[in-house]
Amino acid sequence: MVEETNVGYSGINISTNVVKPKGHIHVPSSIDLKEFKEVTQRDSLVQLEKEMTTLLTTTSDDKKYLVKSQFTSFSRLFQRFLEESGPSVDWERIEKLPTDAIRDYDTLAKPSLDDIHSKLEKLVVIKLNGGLGTSMGCRGPKSVIQVRNDLTFLDLTVQQIEHLNKKYNVNVPLVLMNSFNTDKDTEQIIRKYKGLQVEIYTFNQSCFPRVSKESLLPIAHDCDIEGNIEAWYPPGHGDFYDSFKNSGLLQKFIDSGRDYCFISNIDNLGATVDLNILNMLLDLGTNPLEFVMEVTNKTKADVKGGTLIQYENKLRLLEIAQVPKEHLEEFKSVKTFKFFNTNNLWIKLDAIEKVLNEGSMNLEIIVNNKTLDNNLNIIQLETAVGAAMKSFNGGVGINVPRSRFLPVKKTSDLLLVMSNLYHMKNGSLSMSPLRMFPTTPLVKLGDKDFAKVKDFLSRFATIPDILELDHLTVSGDVTFGRNVSLKGTVIIIANHGDKIDIPSNATLENKIVSGNLRILDH
Repeated sequence: MVEETNVGYSGINISTNVVKPKGHIHVPSSIDLKEFKEVTQRDSLVQLEKEMTTLLTTTSDDKKYLVKSQFTSFSRLFQRFLEESGPSVDWERIEKLPTDAIRDYDTLAKPSLDDIHSKLEKLVVIKLNGGLGTSMGCRGPKSVIQVRNDLTFLDLTVQQIEHLNKKYNVNVPLVLMNSFNTDKDTEQIIRKYKGLQVEIYTFNQSCFPRVSKESLLPIAHDCDIEGNIEAWYPPGHGDFYDSFKNSGLLQKFIDSGRDYCFISNIDNLGATVDLNILNMLLDLGTNPLEFVMEVTNKTKADVKGGTLIQYENKLRLLEIAQVPKEHLEEFKSVKTFKFFNTNNLWIKLDAIEKVLNEGSMNLEIIVNNKTLDNNLNIIQLETAVGAAMKSFNGGVGINVPRSRFLPVKKTSDLLLVMSNLYHMKNGSLSMSPLRMFPTTPLVKLGDKDFAKVKDFLSRFATIPDILELDHLTVSGDVTFGRNVSLKGTVIIIANHGDKIDIPSNATLENKIVSGNLRILDH
Protein backbone atom coordinates (compact mmCIF):
# COMPACT_ATOMS: atom_id res chain seq x y z
CA MET A 1 0.00 0.00 0.00
CA VAL A 2 1.30 3.48 -0.91
CA GLU A 3 0.25 6.51 1.17
CA GLU A 4 0.88 10.21 0.58
CA THR A 5 2.12 11.56 3.94
CA ASN A 6 3.08 15.00 5.33
CA VAL A 7 5.58 14.71 8.14
CA GLY A 8 5.63 17.79 10.44
CA TYR A 9 9.12 18.30 11.99
CA SER A 10 9.98 21.48 13.78
CA GLY A 11 7.92 23.59 11.43
CA ILE A 12 9.33 21.87 8.34
CA ASN A 13 6.95 19.82 6.16
CA ILE A 14 8.47 17.03 4.12
CA SER A 15 6.24 15.43 1.51
CA THR A 16 7.22 11.81 0.75
CA ASN A 17 5.93 8.60 -0.69
CA VAL A 18 6.12 5.96 2.06
CA VAL A 19 6.02 2.28 1.14
CA LYS A 20 4.89 0.01 4.00
CA PRO A 21 5.79 -3.66 3.50
CA LYS A 22 4.97 -6.07 6.32
CA GLY A 23 6.61 -5.15 9.64
CA HIS A 24 9.11 -2.63 8.23
CA ILE A 25 9.28 1.11 7.64
CA HIS A 26 11.87 2.28 5.13
CA VAL A 27 13.52 5.67 5.63
CA PRO A 28 12.41 7.82 2.67
CA SER A 29 15.17 7.98 0.11
CA SER A 30 14.45 11.65 -0.67
CA ILE A 31 15.82 12.71 2.75
CA ASP A 32 19.58 12.51 2.29
CA LEU A 33 22.16 12.97 5.02
CA LYS A 34 22.62 16.69 4.32
CA GLU A 35 18.88 17.37 4.54
CA PHE A 36 18.65 15.25 7.70
CA LYS A 37 21.38 17.33 9.31
CA GLU A 38 19.68 20.58 8.28
CA VAL A 39 16.39 19.40 9.80
CA THR A 40 18.00 18.31 13.08
CA GLN A 41 20.01 21.54 13.28
CA ARG A 42 16.87 23.62 12.83
CA ASP A 43 15.13 21.54 15.46
CA SER A 44 18.05 22.03 17.90
CA LEU A 45 17.87 25.80 17.39
CA VAL A 46 14.09 25.85 17.86
CA GLN A 47 14.35 23.79 21.06
CA LEU A 48 17.17 25.98 22.39
CA GLU A 49 15.21 29.18 21.74
CA LYS A 50 12.16 27.70 23.53
CA GLU A 51 14.36 26.98 26.55
CA MET A 52 15.84 30.49 26.41
CA THR A 53 12.38 32.02 26.31
CA THR A 54 11.44 30.03 29.42
CA LEU A 55 14.67 31.08 31.16
CA LEU A 56 13.95 34.73 30.36
CA THR A 57 10.66 34.57 32.31
CA THR A 58 12.65 33.78 35.49
CA THR A 59 14.69 37.01 35.45
CA SER A 60 13.64 40.23 37.19
CA ASP A 61 12.03 43.02 35.15
CA ASP A 62 14.94 45.42 35.67
CA LYS A 63 17.38 42.93 34.09
CA LYS A 64 15.13 41.59 31.33
CA TYR A 65 16.33 43.92 28.56
CA LEU A 66 20.02 43.15 29.19
CA VAL A 67 19.45 39.39 29.56
CA LYS A 68 17.33 39.28 26.40
CA SER A 69 20.10 41.07 24.49
CA GLN A 70 22.70 38.58 25.74
CA PHE A 71 20.45 35.61 24.94
CA THR A 72 20.02 36.94 21.39
CA SER A 73 23.81 37.10 21.00
CA PHE A 74 24.12 33.57 22.35
CA SER A 75 21.45 32.25 19.95
CA ARG A 76 23.33 33.77 17.00
CA LEU A 77 26.55 32.12 18.18
CA PHE A 78 24.77 28.79 18.69
CA GLN A 79 23.21 28.96 15.22
CA ARG A 80 26.64 29.51 13.66
CA PHE A 81 28.01 26.61 15.71
CA LEU A 82 25.32 24.34 14.27
CA GLU A 83 25.77 25.51 10.69
CA GLU A 84 29.55 25.73 10.40
CA SER A 85 31.61 22.59 9.89
CA GLY A 86 35.24 21.92 9.11
CA PRO A 87 38.18 24.31 9.56
CA SER A 88 37.45 28.03 9.14
CA VAL A 89 40.64 28.43 7.12
CA ASP A 90 41.53 26.67 3.87
CA TRP A 91 45.24 26.02 4.43
CA GLU A 92 46.11 26.19 0.75
CA ARG A 93 44.66 29.71 0.50
CA ILE A 94 46.94 31.23 3.15
CA GLU A 95 49.00 33.91 1.41
CA LYS A 96 52.50 35.16 2.11
CA LEU A 97 52.52 38.11 4.50
CA PRO A 98 52.98 41.42 2.65
CA THR A 99 56.26 43.17 3.51
CA ASP A 100 54.44 46.00 5.31
CA ALA A 101 52.05 43.71 7.25
CA ILE A 102 54.26 43.59 10.33
CA ARG A 103 56.25 46.67 11.26
CA ASP A 104 59.36 46.61 13.40
CA TYR A 105 58.90 48.45 16.70
CA ASP A 106 62.40 49.92 16.42
CA THR A 107 61.34 51.91 13.33
CA LEU A 108 58.64 53.83 15.23
CA ALA A 109 59.31 57.48 15.95
CA LYS A 110 59.16 58.87 19.48
CA PRO A 111 56.65 61.66 20.06
CA SER A 112 57.87 65.08 21.08
CA LEU A 113 57.17 66.17 24.65
CA ASP A 114 54.76 68.80 23.32
CA ASP A 115 52.75 66.09 21.51
CA ILE A 116 52.48 63.55 24.32
CA HIS A 117 49.83 65.42 26.30
CA SER A 118 47.43 65.87 23.36
CA LYS A 119 47.92 62.30 22.15
CA LEU A 120 47.30 60.68 25.54
CA GLU A 121 44.03 62.61 25.74
CA LYS A 122 42.90 60.51 22.74
CA LEU A 123 43.46 57.18 24.54
CA VAL A 124 41.41 54.78 26.69
CA VAL A 125 43.13 51.87 28.48
CA ILE A 126 41.09 48.67 28.78
CA LYS A 127 42.10 45.65 30.85
CA LEU A 128 40.46 42.24 30.44
CA ASN A 129 39.57 41.36 34.03
CA GLY A 130 37.13 38.47 33.73
CA GLY A 131 39.33 35.61 34.94
CA LEU A 132 39.46 33.90 38.32
CA GLY A 133 42.62 32.85 40.16
CA THR A 134 41.46 29.25 40.55
CA SER A 135 44.17 27.76 38.30
CA MET A 136 46.73 29.15 40.77
CA GLY A 137 44.77 27.99 43.80
CA CYS A 138 43.34 31.44 44.65
CA ARG A 139 39.77 32.56 45.29
CA GLY A 140 38.27 35.60 43.63
CA PRO A 141 39.53 37.59 40.62
CA LYS A 142 42.99 36.72 39.34
CA SER A 143 43.79 40.45 39.30
CA VAL A 144 43.96 40.52 43.13
CA ILE A 145 46.80 37.97 43.38
CA GLN A 146 49.86 39.65 44.91
CA VAL A 147 52.69 39.57 42.39
CA ARG A 148 55.37 41.95 43.65
CA ASN A 149 56.01 43.84 46.92
CA ASP A 150 52.53 42.86 48.19
CA LEU A 151 50.99 44.62 45.17
CA THR A 152 48.38 42.94 42.97
CA PHE A 153 47.93 43.00 39.17
CA LEU A 154 45.23 45.62 39.70
CA ASP A 155 47.42 47.74 42.01
CA LEU A 156 50.23 47.76 39.43
CA THR A 157 47.83 48.70 36.61
CA VAL A 158 46.38 51.61 38.60
CA GLN A 159 49.90 52.78 39.56
CA GLN A 160 50.94 52.78 35.87
CA ILE A 161 47.95 54.87 34.75
CA GLU A 162 48.18 57.30 37.67
CA HIS A 163 51.90 57.84 36.96
CA LEU A 164 51.08 58.56 33.30
CA ASN A 165 48.33 61.02 34.27
CA LYS A 166 50.52 62.87 36.76
CA LYS A 167 53.66 62.97 34.63
CA TYR A 168 51.95 64.37 31.52
CA ASN A 169 49.04 66.20 33.22
CA VAL A 170 46.41 64.14 31.39
CA ASN A 171 43.33 62.08 32.22
CA VAL A 172 43.70 58.64 30.62
CA PRO A 173 40.76 56.56 31.87
CA LEU A 174 41.16 52.93 32.97
CA VAL A 175 38.34 50.56 32.00
CA LEU A 176 37.98 47.05 33.45
CA MET A 177 35.97 44.42 31.59
CA ASN A 178 34.74 42.16 34.37
CA SER A 179 32.73 38.95 34.25
CA PHE A 180 29.96 37.84 36.59
CA ASN A 181 32.72 35.89 38.36
CA THR A 182 34.82 38.97 39.14
CA ASP A 183 32.47 41.98 39.11
CA LYS A 184 31.32 42.02 42.74
CA ASP A 185 34.81 41.62 44.23
CA THR A 186 36.35 44.10 41.78
CA GLU A 187 33.76 46.80 42.56
CA GLN A 188 34.61 46.52 46.26
CA ILE A 189 38.38 46.56 45.66
CA ILE A 190 38.50 49.61 43.37
CA ARG A 191 37.00 51.81 46.10
CA LYS A 192 40.49 52.06 47.63
CA TYR A 193 41.72 53.91 44.51
CA LYS A 194 39.23 56.79 44.86
CA GLY A 195 41.84 59.27 46.10
CA LEU A 196 44.18 58.60 43.15
CA GLN A 197 44.48 60.56 39.90
CA VAL A 198 42.82 57.92 37.72
CA GLU A 199 39.22 57.53 36.57
CA ILE A 200 38.15 53.87 36.70
CA TYR A 201 35.15 52.53 34.77
CA THR A 202 33.85 48.97 34.77
CA PHE A 203 31.47 46.97 32.63
CA ASN A 204 30.52 43.31 32.49
CA GLN A 205 30.99 40.93 29.63
CA SER A 206 28.02 38.72 28.76
CA CYS A 207 26.78 35.78 30.75
CA PHE A 208 25.92 32.79 28.51
CA PRO A 209 24.29 29.46 29.44
CA ARG A 210 26.35 26.28 29.33
CA VAL A 211 24.83 23.69 27.02
CA SER A 212 24.66 19.93 27.50
CA LYS A 213 26.84 18.16 24.94
CA GLU A 214 24.21 15.45 24.49
CA SER A 215 20.94 17.40 24.33
CA LEU A 216 22.40 20.75 23.12
CA LEU A 217 20.06 22.46 25.60
CA PRO A 218 20.95 24.85 28.45
CA ILE A 219 21.60 23.06 31.73
CA ALA A 220 20.23 26.03 33.73
CA HIS A 221 16.61 25.90 34.94
CA ASP A 222 16.38 29.59 35.83
CA CYS A 223 18.38 32.83 35.69
CA ASP A 224 19.58 32.63 39.29
CA ILE A 225 23.27 32.73 38.36
CA GLU A 226 24.64 32.81 41.90
CA GLY A 227 22.37 29.91 42.87
CA ASN A 228 23.71 27.71 40.06
CA ILE A 229 26.96 29.28 38.92
CA GLU A 230 28.15 26.14 37.10
CA ALA A 231 25.34 26.53 34.59
CA TRP A 232 26.75 29.82 33.23
CA TYR A 233 30.00 31.09 31.73
CA PRO A 234 31.64 34.28 30.39
CA PRO A 235 32.08 33.68 26.63
CA GLY A 236 35.73 34.67 26.15
CA HIS A 237 37.16 38.12 25.52
CA GLY A 238 35.78 38.27 21.97
CA ASP A 239 32.57 39.36 23.69
CA PHE A 240 34.32 42.68 24.45
CA TYR A 241 32.92 44.50 21.41
CA ASP A 242 29.20 43.91 22.02
CA SER A 243 29.47 44.34 25.79
CA PHE A 244 31.53 47.54 25.52
CA LYS A 245 28.94 49.03 23.19
CA ASN A 246 25.96 47.83 25.28
CA SER A 247 27.50 49.39 28.40
CA GLY A 248 27.31 52.85 26.82
CA LEU A 249 31.04 53.41 27.37
CA LEU A 250 31.97 53.13 23.69
CA GLN A 251 29.67 56.03 22.79
CA LYS A 252 30.73 58.01 25.87
CA PHE A 253 34.42 57.89 24.92
CA ILE A 254 33.75 58.66 21.24
CA ASP A 255 31.64 61.68 22.27
CA SER A 256 34.40 62.92 24.58
CA GLY A 257 36.96 62.93 21.74
CA ARG A 258 38.83 59.69 22.44
CA ASP A 259 40.17 57.96 19.31
CA TYR A 260 41.80 54.66 20.34
CA CYS A 261 41.58 52.03 23.03
CA PHE A 262 44.54 49.93 24.16
CA ILE A 263 43.34 46.47 25.23
CA SER A 264 45.38 43.85 27.07
CA ASN A 265 45.10 41.03 29.60
CA ILE A 266 45.42 42.28 33.17
CA ASP A 267 47.89 39.47 33.96
CA ASN A 268 50.33 40.65 31.26
CA LEU A 269 52.70 42.80 33.30
CA GLY A 270 54.49 43.96 30.14
CA ALA A 271 51.38 45.54 28.62
CA THR A 272 51.94 49.19 29.52
CA VAL A 273 50.89 52.24 27.49
CA ASP A 274 53.47 52.66 24.72
CA LEU A 275 53.88 56.25 23.54
CA ASN A 276 55.66 55.28 20.30
CA ILE A 277 52.77 53.08 19.13
CA LEU A 278 50.22 55.72 20.13
CA ASN A 279 52.25 58.35 18.27
CA MET A 280 52.28 56.21 15.10
CA LEU A 281 48.50 55.70 15.24
CA LEU A 282 47.70 59.38 15.65
CA ASP A 283 50.22 60.61 13.04
CA LEU A 284 48.60 58.82 10.10
CA GLY A 285 46.10 61.61 9.39
CA THR A 286 43.45 60.81 6.77
CA ASN A 287 44.43 57.14 6.38
CA PRO A 288 44.25 55.82 9.97
CA LEU A 289 44.88 52.27 11.09
CA GLU A 290 41.77 50.71 12.64
CA PHE A 291 43.36 47.66 14.28
CA VAL A 292 46.93 47.08 15.48
CA MET A 293 48.07 43.82 17.05
CA GLU A 294 51.34 43.63 18.97
CA VAL A 295 53.21 40.45 18.06
CA THR A 296 56.61 39.25 19.19
CA ASN A 297 59.14 36.68 18.02
CA LYS A 298 58.04 33.12 18.61
CA THR A 299 60.23 30.79 20.67
CA LYS A 300 59.82 27.09 21.36
CA ALA A 301 57.82 28.03 24.46
CA ASP A 302 55.24 29.88 22.33
CA VAL A 303 54.51 27.34 19.57
CA LYS A 304 50.81 27.13 20.48
CA GLY A 305 50.27 30.90 20.36
CA GLY A 306 48.10 32.47 17.66
CA THR A 307 49.88 34.02 14.67
CA LEU A 308 49.13 36.54 11.91
CA ILE A 309 48.40 35.38 8.38
CA GLN A 310 47.30 37.03 5.13
CA TYR A 311 44.00 35.50 4.01
CA GLU A 312 41.49 36.75 1.45
CA ASN A 313 43.54 39.97 1.10
CA LYS A 314 43.33 40.78 4.81
CA LEU A 315 45.47 40.26 7.87
CA ARG A 316 43.86 37.90 10.35
CA LEU A 317 44.63 35.95 13.48
CA LEU A 318 45.16 32.20 13.11
CA GLU A 319 44.70 30.21 16.32
CA ILE A 320 45.90 26.64 16.82
CA ALA A 321 42.27 25.44 17.13
CA GLN A 322 41.67 26.50 13.49
CA VAL A 323 44.59 24.50 12.11
CA PRO A 324 43.90 21.16 10.36
CA LYS A 325 45.67 18.28 12.16
CA GLU A 326 47.94 17.53 9.21
CA HIS A 327 49.34 21.10 9.37
CA LEU A 328 49.89 21.37 13.16
CA GLU A 329 53.65 20.89 12.98
CA GLU A 330 53.90 23.51 10.25
CA PHE A 331 51.88 25.93 12.43
CA LYS A 332 54.23 25.31 15.37
CA SER A 333 57.33 25.91 13.26
CA VAL A 334 59.32 28.94 14.40
CA LYS A 335 60.66 29.31 10.84
CA THR A 336 57.29 29.25 9.04
CA PHE A 337 55.33 31.41 11.48
CA LYS A 338 57.84 33.68 13.18
CA PHE A 339 55.51 35.77 15.34
CA PHE A 340 52.75 35.21 17.86
CA ASN A 341 49.95 37.38 19.23
CA THR A 342 50.59 39.04 22.62
CA ASN A 343 46.89 40.05 22.87
CA ASN A 344 47.98 43.68 23.22
CA LEU A 345 45.61 45.44 20.80
CA TRP A 346 45.10 49.05 19.69
CA ILE A 347 41.69 49.62 18.09
CA LYS A 348 40.01 52.74 16.73
CA LEU A 349 36.83 53.45 18.70
CA ASP A 350 34.67 54.76 15.85
CA ALA A 351 35.72 51.74 13.77
CA ILE A 352 34.36 49.42 16.48
CA GLU A 353 31.08 51.32 16.32
CA LYS A 354 30.99 51.09 12.50
CA VAL A 355 31.73 47.34 12.37
CA LEU A 356 29.11 46.58 15.03
CA ASN A 357 26.48 48.71 13.28
CA GLU A 358 27.20 46.94 9.99
CA GLY A 359 26.90 43.53 11.67
CA SER A 360 30.05 42.45 9.82
CA MET A 361 31.96 41.04 12.79
CA ASN A 362 32.15 37.28 12.44
CA LEU A 363 34.54 35.86 15.04
CA GLU A 364 35.69 32.25 14.82
CA ILE A 365 33.99 30.06 17.40
CA ILE A 366 36.14 28.31 19.99
CA VAL A 367 34.32 25.19 21.21
CA ASN A 368 35.40 24.52 24.79
CA ASN A 369 34.40 21.04 25.98
CA LYS A 370 34.24 20.60 29.75
CA THR A 371 33.10 17.99 32.26
CA LEU A 372 31.47 19.39 35.41
CA ASP A 373 31.91 17.98 38.91
CA ASN A 374 28.67 16.00 38.48
CA ASN A 375 30.20 14.32 35.37
CA LEU A 376 27.90 16.23 33.03
CA ASN A 377 29.57 16.94 29.67
CA ILE A 378 28.96 20.49 28.51
CA ILE A 379 30.12 22.81 25.75
CA GLN A 380 31.00 26.48 25.97
CA LEU A 381 31.03 28.58 22.82
CA GLU A 382 33.69 31.29 23.07
CA THR A 383 35.38 33.89 20.88
CA ALA A 384 38.70 35.76 21.03
CA VAL A 385 39.12 39.55 20.90
CA GLY A 386 42.00 39.41 18.38
CA ALA A 387 39.93 37.39 15.90
CA ALA A 388 38.07 40.60 14.99
CA MET A 389 41.10 41.91 13.11
CA LYS A 390 39.79 40.66 9.75
CA SER A 391 36.63 42.78 10.20
CA PHE A 392 38.58 46.06 10.29
CA ASN A 393 40.30 48.06 7.58
CA GLY A 394 43.94 49.04 7.78
CA GLY A 395 45.13 46.34 10.18
CA VAL A 396 48.84 45.82 10.91
CA GLY A 397 51.03 43.91 13.30
CA ILE A 398 53.89 45.51 15.23
CA ASN A 399 56.81 43.27 16.19
CA VAL A 400 57.44 44.49 19.74
CA PRO A 401 60.22 43.55 22.18
CA ARG A 402 59.59 40.45 24.27
CA SER A 403 59.44 42.71 27.34
CA ARG A 404 55.88 43.71 26.31
CA PHE A 405 54.76 40.12 26.84
CA LEU A 406 55.15 39.18 30.50
CA PRO A 407 52.08 37.11 31.41
CA VAL A 408 51.67 35.41 34.77
CA LYS A 409 49.72 32.22 34.12
CA LYS A 410 51.50 29.87 36.54
CA THR A 411 53.62 30.08 39.68
CA SER A 412 56.71 29.53 37.49
CA ASP A 413 55.91 32.95 35.95
CA LEU A 414 55.36 34.34 39.43
CA LEU A 415 58.85 33.23 40.45
CA LEU A 416 60.32 35.28 37.60
CA VAL A 417 58.43 38.52 38.32
CA MET A 418 59.04 38.30 42.09
CA SER A 419 62.78 37.80 41.62
CA ASN A 420 65.76 40.13 41.19
CA LEU A 421 65.46 39.55 37.43
CA TYR A 422 63.14 42.59 37.37
CA HIS A 423 63.09 46.11 38.78
CA MET A 424 59.81 47.86 39.49
CA LYS A 425 59.09 51.56 39.11
CA ASN A 426 55.68 53.27 39.05
CA GLY A 427 53.91 49.93 38.61
CA SER A 428 56.00 48.87 35.60
CA LEU A 429 58.53 46.03 35.55
CA SER A 430 61.78 46.18 33.58
CA MET A 431 64.51 43.58 33.32
CA SER A 432 67.55 44.21 35.51
CA PRO A 433 70.54 45.66 33.61
CA LEU A 434 72.65 43.12 35.50
CA ARG A 435 71.09 40.31 33.44
CA MET A 436 73.67 39.47 30.77
CA PHE A 437 71.16 38.38 28.11
CA PRO A 438 67.64 39.60 27.27
CA THR A 439 65.80 36.25 27.40
CA THR A 440 64.09 35.06 30.58
CA PRO A 441 65.05 31.71 32.15
CA LEU A 442 62.92 28.66 31.40
CA VAL A 443 61.33 27.61 34.71
CA LYS A 444 59.35 24.42 35.31
CA LEU A 445 57.88 23.80 38.77
CA GLY A 446 56.10 20.57 39.72
CA ASP A 447 52.30 20.84 39.66
CA LYS A 448 51.67 18.83 42.82
CA ASP A 449 53.81 20.92 45.17
CA PHE A 450 54.11 24.31 43.48
CA ALA A 451 50.96 24.99 41.38
CA LYS A 452 49.04 26.86 44.08
CA VAL A 453 50.34 30.27 45.16
CA LYS A 454 50.09 29.41 48.87
CA ASP A 455 52.12 26.20 48.42
CA PHE A 456 54.61 27.95 46.15
CA LEU A 457 55.28 30.74 48.68
CA SER A 458 55.66 28.25 51.55
CA ARG A 459 58.59 26.60 49.71
CA PHE A 460 60.78 29.71 49.47
CA ALA A 461 62.17 31.45 52.57
CA THR A 462 63.15 34.16 50.08
CA ILE A 463 62.95 34.15 46.28
CA PRO A 464 66.35 32.96 44.92
CA ASP A 465 68.82 35.11 42.99
CA ILE A 466 68.25 34.04 39.35
CA LEU A 467 70.14 36.76 37.46
CA GLU A 468 72.41 34.13 35.87
CA LEU A 469 69.86 31.32 35.57
CA ASP A 470 69.14 29.69 32.19
CA HIS A 471 66.92 26.76 33.13
CA LEU A 472 65.32 25.56 36.36
CA THR A 473 63.33 22.35 36.86
CA VAL A 474 61.99 21.53 40.33
CA SER A 475 59.84 18.49 41.09
CA GLY A 476 58.64 16.93 44.34
CA ASP A 477 59.00 17.98 47.98
CA VAL A 478 61.66 20.69 47.66
CA THR A 479 62.20 23.79 49.82
CA PHE A 480 64.62 26.71 49.48
CA GLY A 481 66.36 28.55 52.32
CA ARG A 482 67.21 32.25 52.40
CA ASN A 483 69.51 33.94 49.87
CA VAL A 484 69.88 30.93 47.55
CA SER A 485 71.56 31.63 44.20
CA LEU A 486 70.73 29.60 41.06
CA LYS A 487 72.94 29.79 37.94
CA GLY A 488 73.10 28.07 34.57
CA THR A 489 70.98 24.92 34.41
CA VAL A 490 69.68 23.61 37.74
CA ILE A 491 67.53 20.48 38.08
CA ILE A 492 66.20 19.44 41.50
CA ILE A 493 64.17 16.21 41.70
CA ALA A 494 62.81 14.79 44.96
CA ASN A 495 61.28 11.41 44.19
CA HIS A 496 58.19 10.13 45.99
CA GLY A 497 58.90 9.92 49.72
CA ASP A 498 62.10 11.99 49.46
CA LYS A 499 62.57 15.58 50.65
CA ILE A 500 65.19 18.07 49.55
CA ASP A 501 66.02 21.22 51.54
CA ILE A 502 68.29 23.65 49.70
CA PRO A 503 70.19 25.36 52.56
CA SER A 504 70.35 29.12 53.06
CA ASN A 505 73.15 30.96 51.22
CA ALA A 506 73.71 27.99 48.88
CA THR A 507 74.83 28.56 45.28
CA LEU A 508 73.84 25.95 42.71
CA GLU A 509 75.46 26.33 39.29
CA ASN A 510 74.86 23.73 36.55
CA LYS A 511 73.82 21.14 39.14
CA ILE A 512 71.45 18.18 39.28
CA VAL A 513 70.19 17.44 42.80
CA SER A 514 68.21 14.28 43.55
CA GLY A 515 67.49 11.87 46.40
CA ASN A 516 67.25 13.16 50.00
CA LEU A 517 68.83 16.32 51.36
CA ARG A 518 67.76 17.64 54.75
CA ILE A 519 69.34 20.35 56.84
CA LEU A 520 68.02 20.12 60.39
CA ASP A 521 68.33 22.66 63.20
CA HIS A 522 69.98 21.32 66.39
